[in-house]
Amino acid sequence: MKSIEAKILSTIKNKKEKGYAFSSYDFIGDFPRDSIDKALSTLVKKNKIRRIARGIYDYPQYSDFLQKELSPNIEEVAKAFARKFNWRIAISGDSALNLLGLSTQVVAKYIYLSDGANRTYDIQGTTLEFKKSSPKNIGFDYDESKLIVQALKALGKEHITQEVINTIKKHIEPKMYSKILNDTQTTTIWIYDAIKQICREE
Repeated sequence: MKSIEAKILSTIKNKKEKGYAFSSYDFIGDFPRDSIDKALSTLVKKNKIRRIARGIYDYPQYSDFLQKELSPNIEEVAKAFARKFNWRIAISGDSALNLLGLSTQVVAKYIYLSDGANRTYDIQGTTLEFKKSSPKNIGFDYDESKLIVQALKALGKEHITQEVINTIKKHIEPKMYSKILNDTQTTTIWIYDAIKQICREE
C-alpha cells in the first residue's frame, strides 16, 4: 500500500502543467494536514520537490541542455497562492503582454490582480505581487480570457494591429475560441471586437 508521501508525489507527477506549483491545501481533501506537511518536508529533503516560498512548492522542470533546474513557473506559483487563499486572480496588463510575446522586456516583477489582500512575494529573485482589484477585472471563467483582456487593455485600442491579433492567436488553442467568446461578452466593445478576430476560426 502506498504511503501518503508516495501518493502525493504521484499526484504531483501526474499534473500536466509545466513546473506545477502547489501547497498543502491542494491535498487537504485527501489526507490529514499534519501528514501532508510531513510528506512535503520529506520530499523536499529528498530533492523530489522544491520549496520556493513559505508554504509553496513546485515540481521543477529540468533542462538537459542547461544541465540544471529551471526557475519556477510564475504563472503556476500565482495559481498555487490563489488556491491556497481562495482568491480569484488575473495577470496584470504588462505581465500579460510579456506572456503573450507582445513585449520583449525582461520581467523581474509579475503583478496579478486579485480579490484578496495586497501581498508581495520573492520567488527566487523574481517578485510576485498581488494587487486588490475590482471584480470586473478578474471575473472571467478562463485564464485565457483574463490574459487576453488585460493584454488588450494594456496596449490600448489604437495599438491593436493585425500583427498583435496574430501574435495573441498563436498562444490560444482553437478549442478555447468559443469558450473565450462566451466568457468575454460583457467586456468593452472594442476589446470584444479584437477578441472576435483572435478567436475567428481559420
